[in-house]
Amino acid sequence: MNQNASNQSPSNQSPSNRSALNRRQLLKGISASLGLLALRGFEVQAAAPSHFTHGVASGDPLSDRVILWTRLIPGNGEHSAINCQWQVAKDSAFKQIVSSGMASTNSERDYTVKIDAAGLSPNSNYFYRFLTDDQLASPIGRTRTLPVGDIDQIRLGITSCSNYPQGYFNVYRHMAQTDIDLVLHLGDYIYEYAEGVYSNEIATDKLGRKVEPSTEILSLEDYRMRYGLYRTDEDLQLVHARHPFVCVWDDHELANDSWKDGAENHSADEGDFQARMRSARQAYHEWMPIRTGSVGDQIDDQSAIFRSFKLGNLADLIMLDTRLHGRDRPLDYAKDLPMHSALFQLSASGEGSLISEDAFTQLTESLPAEQLVRITIPFDFTSGTPTPVNDYVTIKDLTAETLPQGWYYLPDSQSFKQQALVEPGRTILGADQEQWLGSELQASTKRGATWQVIGQQVLMGKLRLPVLSDEQLKIDQAEPYIRKIMEMMQVLAPDQLPFNLDAWDGYAACRDRVFSSFAEHGTNPVVLAGDTHNAWSFNLADSNGEAVGVEVGTPGVSSPGLETYLPTDPAELGKAIQDVSAELFAVDTARRGWSEMTLTPEAMTNQWHFVSTVLDRDYSVEKGAMQYCKAGSKRFS
Repeated sequence: MNQNASNQSPSNQSPSNRSALNRRQLLKGISASLGLLALRGFEVQAAAPSHFTHGVASGDPLSDRVILWTRLIPGNGEHSAINCQWQVAKDSAFKQIVSSGMASTNSERDYTVKIDAAGLSPNSNYFYRFLTDDQLASPIGRTRTLPVGDIDQIRLGITSCSNYPQGYFNVYRHMAQTDIDLVLHLGDYIYEYAEGVYSNEIATDKLGRKVEPSTEILSLEDYRMRYGLYRTDEDLQLVHARHPFVCVWDDHELANDSWKDGAENHSADEGDFQARMRSARQAYHEWMPIRTGSVGDQIDDQSAIFRSFKLGNLADLIMLDTRLHGRDRPLDYAKDLPMHSALFQLSASGEGSLISEDAFTQLTESLPAEQLVRITIPFDFTSGTPTPVNDYVTIKDLTAETLPQGWYYLPDSQSFKQQALVEPGRTILGADQEQWLGSELQASTKRGATWQVIGQQVLMGKLRLPVLSDEQLKIDQAEPYIRKIMEMMQVLAPDQLPFNLDAWDGYAACRDRVFSSFAEHGTNPVVLAGDTHNAWSFNLADSNGEAVGVEVGTPGVSSPGLETYLPTDPAELGKAIQDVSAELFAVDTARRGWSEMTLTPEAMTNQWHFVSTVLDRDYSVEKGAMQYCKAGSKRFS
């Protein structure tokens, strides 16, 4: 099926540009805009002072208002300020205008415009546009306000992880062509990497999907340029023009595996991390249709994006920030997994004798601290059974590089599970956001909402490492760096360790507190997640195995999933993960797509939509398995 030939009307089309915006491409985009405007019946001026080249967008709808967004490109050099008019109408011909006004932007806001258009009616469709002083019009967007009172249903489109140099945004195009009420974007709207990093050669070399700037983005100007590139994509422009968005950021809007004080993909030679984060946040608020502390000439609070929306009496949508606001550093197997160790008492001759933990406690009162040491010990595998080597003289000077053949250091999985994984002070939310979530849940059930939809970034369900043989993993076919990861997986899998420490599995105590809050307030939660690029659904359970809610993890737009990195058959991999992950209800580790969720007073259903390819404009769409949850059951069936 050729999805490129859409049935959109001229009034809904947007200027297209699939590569970096240089002067020639800018002129081409302007020419296309003028042609569309002529079809809409507007008078076209020969030389307009500014131009709309990045489309339009709407977001954060309420029952009586919605955020409207666009960007104006100065036509004749730098301008201290550019003015434009905005209009909201009941019809696409703008005969019934219901709200309008003037707006101004400048270089300090990267010429972006954000309007909080008020005076609208609940549960209503509207059309909007922007006009320059010379009556040059933007593309026309369509948006919708939230309902009030009792409603029969609401349909949500859930998406995340759109990596420009990995392929076309066919997923966005399909979402644009689907009748949904609201798009929830759960992060990784852009990616921060340099050209050639985390990209697909077909997409970059044959499709021309190369990033700008070509370096990793660090400064405010870098982040602005990367957003500008993404927003020239015709499919992204189309889905923004068709549906209102509610968004949260994940890590790649800043840097991979980020937290409140740092990121895996940030080093000291890249400058101050907090300065980088401020730049990333500012660009996000400039380029995304998100309601900030105030929407005016100045952007106020850019750090706190957790917020909530009332979807009539049917549901409350509670958006969390599990990435930057309060998150502690993610655990890392390479850094934080302890190895088996033993306690030694050093004799006067320095030979050392093995002692027990109980003896160690007693000896600390009578011996100098330097005579009591804990040393990582190797295990001898040469006999087939791992045997600890506890001879101090033999092992005291050994390192990982000097271990004899057949000797290995073994992870102390039990200590890791009993200490680091359950450390009570670790948080993914921060104390203030955790408290806010509890109050939102309480308010939701008090007002009688049927569902509590929790929009956030990373998987909450418990996901364990699968137990797979070399043959099943096809470990000999993996890239060297992937092979090392797979070997570590095999070592850790029998101990039922988490698959991904960057998810809620790495913050177990915080998750337990959230589950307790679910139970305390009598909620009916539906948790949403992105981040992984693959499709997941979970029956969430507390530490006692009691059902607390369900979770849907949406597949990614274009970012590659597990099927790209592991040569294992995706179906076999998915089954193996399910076999060891009791909460995992359904999984697809092979395809890109999005989630369509329908909420009614009786039930929630989730339908995955998968595109056949992101490397061609000709693609087909296949529906995945549907998940069904009866209201109050807190389980998929």
